[in-house]
Amino acid sequence: MKILVFGATGSQQFSIIGEAKKKDAEVIAATSSENSFEKLAQAGATPILANMNDADKMLEITKGVDAIAFMIPVSLPNPFDGLQYAKNVIDAAKANEVNKIVWNTSGWLESQKIGSPVDDVKLDVYEYLKNSGMDYVIIQPTIYMENMMGPFCAPFITNEKKLAYPTPEAMPIGWIASRDVSAFVVEAIYNVALKSDAFKISGLDNLRGNDLAEQFSQGVKEEIAYYPQKPQEFGDILKPMVGEAGASSVAAYYESLQNATEYPPKFNAQMNEVLEKLPVQMTSLAEWARENREYFFKG
Repeated sequence: MKILVFGATGSQQFSIIGEAKKKDAEVIAATSSENSFEKLAQAGATPILANMNDADKMLEITKGVDAIAFMIPVSLPNPFDGLQYAKNVIDAAKANEVNKIVWNTSGWLESQKIGSPVDDVKLDVYEYLKNSGMDYVIIQPTIYMENMMGPFCAPFITNEKKLAYPTPEAMPIGWIASRDVSAFVVEAIYNVALKSDAFKISGLDNLRGNDLAEQFSQGVKEEIAYYPQKPQEFGDILKPMVGEAGASSVAAYYESLQNATEYPPKFNAQMNEVLEKLPVQMTSLAEWARENREYFFKG
């Protein structure tokens, strides 16, 4: 099995390499920077320089590939460009008779457009993929545990022993490890019965803020309290990474949650049904925190 992975330099897709290698797959990892070559090669992939906005390059690198694991690049200056990026990959896959595409949507898809470019473009990609004639599986994860490693959260844990996140304490979330999401992607590639399927996936525990902090505390063996971060504070920290417009959009979303009487679902209570089709050994929040303790507390 030859698998082409997009986005493997980032935390959301990197673990696909290891999960695919467990099944003796040959992994090719597309990256837009040669600086990533060493990291990808050490993980067991063959790195290749390619940008999803180059349709000709997509045709070139998808030749002889059995399956593609892709996601829309994060933090595009114009999120709507994501549709053309996806079209280039899907069109090339179809032209070269790739067997299957598995798309990590980096969040649950909305039921309809909501005026957020990042979310709305995903619905356009979904329609294009669905109508492409390709076999596909869509993996929709909730919020990644790895988000806690971000600069809006990790320094608070390390310096103040506070788990900072801009969601209200009362809002439950089924946090999921990126390694588990990657395992779902690989299982979806290998399950030949799945041809036009979509799965909303989450962790197995639906944790409110204080529950999250308690689980994290158990893992790192430190007393950590939940800190419902102000959306503006979160946005200011995010600004250097995603730009002012992107940070403002994200901050506005979290501001709406602060005032909500009903929270959007971030947990799939039927994960047992998903696991029947995609058998993955799930990671608990406490287990993840224990494995990553040194990231937050040196020594």
